[in-house]
Amino acid sequence: MALTGIQIFKLLPKTNCGECKFPTCLAFAMALASAKTELDLCPHISQESKEQLSDSSAPPIRQVSIGVGDNAIKVGGETVMFRHEKTFFNKPGFAILITTDMDDDEIQKRFSKLGYLQYERVGQVLKPELVALKDTGNREKFLAIVKKACNEPYGIMLMSGNLDTMRAALDISKENKPLIYAATLDNCEAFGSLAKEYSCPIAVKGQGLEGVSVLTDKLAGMGLKDIFIDTSTREIKEGFQEQVIIRRAALLNKVKSLGFPTITFPCEMTGDIMKEALIASAFVAKYAGIIVLSDFSGEYLFPLLLQRMNIYTDPQRPMTTKEGIYPVNNPNENAPVLVTCNFSLTYFIVSGEIENSRVPTWLCVMDTEGLSVMTAWAAGKFVGDTVGAFIKKCGISEKIAHKKIVIPGYSAIIMGDLEEELPGWGILIGPREAANIPSYLRALKI
Repeated sequence: MALTGIQIFKLLPKTNCGECKFPTCLAFAMALASAKTELDLCPHISQESKEQLSDSSAPPIRQVSIGVGDNAIKVGGETVMFRHEKTFFNKPGFAILITTDMDDDEIQKRFSKLGYLQYERVGQVLKPELVALKDTGNREKFLAIVKKACNEPYGIMLMSGNLDTMRAALDISKENKPLIYAATLDNCEAFGSLAKEYSCPIAVKGQGLEGVSVLTDKLAGMGLKDIFIDTSTREIKEGFQEQVIIRRAALLNKVKSLGFPTITFPCEMTGDIMKEALIASAFVAKYAGIIVLSDFSGEYLFPLLLQRMNIYTDPQRPMTTKEGIYPVNNPNENAPVLVTCNFSLTYFIVSGEIENSRVPTWLCVMDTEGLSVMTAWAAGKFVGDTVGAFIKKCGISEKIAHKKIVIPGYSAIIMGDLEEELPGWGILIGPREAANIPSYLRALKI
């Protein structure tokens, strides 16, 4: 049974040193109890306490990392079935498949895709994280690809059934902490020894749930903890069902042999690239740790990255932008002034459209506690008196030579109250849709 924050606190050193990035040991204990931090962050805990806490503080699905430093990706570590219960923490990693059957130009093209298929959204960079390197029988070419991957800022997944080839690949890439794929019934002990020797995570590939349970138990008996699960299922329906069963077994029934993140291969489930993307989207939702795709293309990779971002955010905490004045396109004292809420999606859409207009503009972002314009209006947080008070205190009047402000079209109802709050100001009604902002600004006369 998991320990409470107070029970954990009693086992901590109580130094309040702050080295764990929490102000007090009690705060660290509370975060540990809710699975929001890691025990290893406490540098002063005794070995006895560490051993006592390690099992109780560990999430039922082990958190496993691939890669090192800024290129590391963490998966697993989840504690709930549904994001509305708490939140999902470690988003699944997308991997592009690179095999030794491909020619050099195609291999280079795929490495390049990892670099340029990146997108900025609400202040986050959305991108794939992994390369899955598969040996199809050409040892020298495989090792050359591994060497190239070591110089790229991505996690590495090594796929080879040959023990000697895998060892040679690990000799090249061990500093990058790659994922070893995969231990089977035939090579479990040998591959497990490699994972232990090189301190790398390892995947098991078994036949169904019972097959992987046998393999994870064997590896756990060897002292290995950083494990991924591949049930070998390549049928869509069965694969989806197994993902749910694994999550339920680990979280609800405390089945330790299934308490590890999973790997799915949509690339092996269909030959249709768009159908592959649809399958991948199902595994983003339920509950893959790594998703291996046959190729990347912007028209389906971006929706997958966006879906992942939306699922792996805290549903109880809206994404927000800091309140303040944001200059766009180098505005001067004669530039128009727009006001909006601090919901991040709203901010980035509006600011993006202003940038597209090429019209120098002041964008005033008001703190609405992360609510969108209409939601904030309904909640009484984006109304005439609050917007007026914000305009008075934000300092925009000191940056402009006029007294005109543009409010969102959907909030036109606050115009009267805002005029009373800001006497002498001209209140202009902007477009309802952000897509119309560029044309509106180009036609606007201040």
